[in-house]
Amino acid sequence: MFPSADLAKKKFLLLQKNLRYALESADASVQIKEDHWKREEGGGGKTWAFDSGQFLEKGGINFSDVQGENLPPSATTNRPELSGASFRALGVSVVFHPNNPHIPTSHANVRYFEASPNGKPKVWWFGGGFDLTPYYPIHEDVVGWHSAAKKTCDKFGEHLYPKFKKWCDDYFFLPHRGETRGVGGIFFDDFTEGGFASSMEFVSQVGETFGNAYFTIFNKRKHMPVEKKHKEFQEYRRGRYVEFNLVYDRGTLFGLQTGGRMESILMSLPPRVRWKYNWHPIENSPEKELYDRFLKPQDWLNIE
Repeated sequence: MFPSADLAKKKFLLLQKNLRYALESADASVQIKEDHWKREEGGGGKTWAFDSGQFLEKGGINFSDVQGENLPPSATTNRPELSGASFRALGVSVVFHPNNPHIPTSHANVRYFEASPNGKPKVWWFGGGFDLTPYYPIHEDVVGWHSAAKKTCDKFGEHLYPKFKKWCDDYFFLPHRGETRGVGGIFFDDFTEGGFASSMEFVSQVGETFGNAYFTIFNKRKHMPVEKKHKEFQEYRRGRYVEFNLVYDRGTLFGLQTGGRMESILMSLPPRVRWKYNWHPIENSPEKELYDRFLKPQDWLNIE
C-alpha cells in the first residue's frame, strides 16, 4: 500500500469518534463543546472538549491535519536532515482528567507525518503512545494497563513492547523532580516497521487499546468514595502534569512552533491545580506509597 495521508486521516477520525463514544458510555452527563477550526498556513481540525461530567472533570479528543512549508525543530529531533522541509502532519490527541482521584489521568496520541525535503523523495512515519498518571494507584490496574500494551505490541513484534515501554519511561520523566509523571505505558516515534499498511494498522490498534484499557479502569473506579484530602492530593499531583506539558512535551512545542490553535494545545491542562511549598507525603500513607512504589520505571508485568 502506497503511503497516504488521506488513509491515515480516515483511521484517525474513526478513532476520535470511537473514543468519544466510549467516554459518553462511561459518563453520560459529560458536557461537550465541538469546534471545527482552520489554520492560516494550511489545514485545520476538529476539537471535542469535555467538562462538567459526573465522573470526568475535563478532557479533550482532538483531531488535527495541518500543512506547512517548514517542519519545526520539535518534529526533527531525530531527523535533523528534514529541517526546513515542507510537511503534512495528522493526529489525534487525547487527555482525560477525572473527578475521582482513584481514577488516573491519562493521555494518548497517534500521529502521522509526511515531509518533502527539497529535491528528495517524500518520507513518512507514524508515532504515538499512551501513558497513565494515577494519584492513588491500584496495582492490578497498572498491570492490566501494561498487559494490554504488551498484547497489542506483540502482534507486530515481541521486541516492540520493551522498547516502547522504556521510551515512555524515559520520555515522561521530570528531571527537575527526579520522578516519572506516572506509571508509563508505551511511546514511539519515527515508526515505519513493516511498511505503511502495517504501521498504520499498528497505530490504529494502539489507539483502540488505549480506549479499552483506560475505560476498563475508569468504569471500575468511578464510584469509589472520595474524601477532601484525596481531592487536594489530586490537585497537587496535577501540578506535575502541568510542569511536564509546558516544559518538556514535544506535542505542545510542535503546536507552539507551528502557530497552532492555543485553545486546542492547552486543552490538555487540568482544570484545577495546586502547588504547595516544600510539601512531602506522610510516612506510611497512600500518598507516600505513590512516591515509593509507583513513580519509578519498573517491570510491571514481572513484579510482586
